[in-house]
Formats: sequence, C-alpha cells, structure tokens
Amino acid sequence: MSFLDIDYFATELGARLQRQGWYLVTAESCTGGWIAEAITSIPGSSGWFDRGFVAYSNQAKQDLLAVKAETLHLYGAVSEQAALEMVKGAIACSQSQVGVAITGIAGPSGGSPQKPVGTVWIAYAFPNNTYAQRVFFTGDRRSIRYQAVVTALQRLVQGIG
Repeated sequence: MSFLDIDYFATELGARLQRQGWYLVTAESCTGGWIAEAITSIPGSSGWFDRGFVAYSNQAKQDLLAVKAETLHLYGAVSEQAALEMVKGAIACSQSQVGVAITGIAGPSGGSPQKPVGTVWIAYAFPNNTYAQRVFFTGDRRSIRYQAVVTALQRLVQGIG
C-alpha cells in the first residue's frame, strides 16, 4: 500500500456515492479526521460528503455521537458496541445515507492483552446494512492509522458496489 491508495479509494468512493445520489458522514477517533481529510482532498467532494466528526475523547463520543456512557463503561471505547453507536449517531446527526466510524488503539501505548496496540473497530452504515468489523494492524502509530484509513475507504467502496 502507498499513500496513493488513499486518493484512489477516496476518488472511487466519491464516484460511487454520486452515482447513487448518497452522502457520507464520518465519525473518527484514532484516525483523528484522516478519513475526512482524504475525502475533502478530492475535488467536488462537497457533492457527496456531508460532514465528519472527530470524537477522540469518550466525552466527545457521548456529546457528539450519542454513545452511551454505559457502553463505554462496559465495553470500552475500542469495541464493536462503541463503533456501532458512533456510526449510528453520526447518521442520526446528518443527512447521510452512508457512514463510517473508526475507533482503535494506534499506540505506542494504551494496549492490553485483550486489546493490543493495533486493534481497530470500524463500523459501516449503508441504507440496508450496518455492521462493525474488528481488524488488527501492525507497525508504528502512523502506519496503524494509515492502514485503518485505507481499510475503511476500501470497504466503503466495496459496500456501495
């Protein structure tokens, strides 16, 4: 993978969203807005990108995306449950038909035996399907974040078809 992958997938995502007449919303934690940055680097993205949320802290996840405090307490911010609540909250706060939410541990610290550095949950919302997927990445902080961005964009493209 190279940084060109990000541009390729963001461009392809935009073309597919435009064909459907759909908008995208993002909700990012560990990637810090990198997905939204990649999308807004594409000329004409205002025709298919509605908005992006960077909800890095647990409080921001609650305030901006309606992630429940109970979810964060029981499962943690890096969990299937939190990722799903993030994407559903982002969809609810937008005019978008498609959404992506990402939360993970990019390191170099913060991991545990149950959730090692490189653990990332990505949730996707499409008009007829919402799901989350856990992925594991290796490398340094930038590499883990990069891999998460590329994976999210690639799977969004695949999900739209």
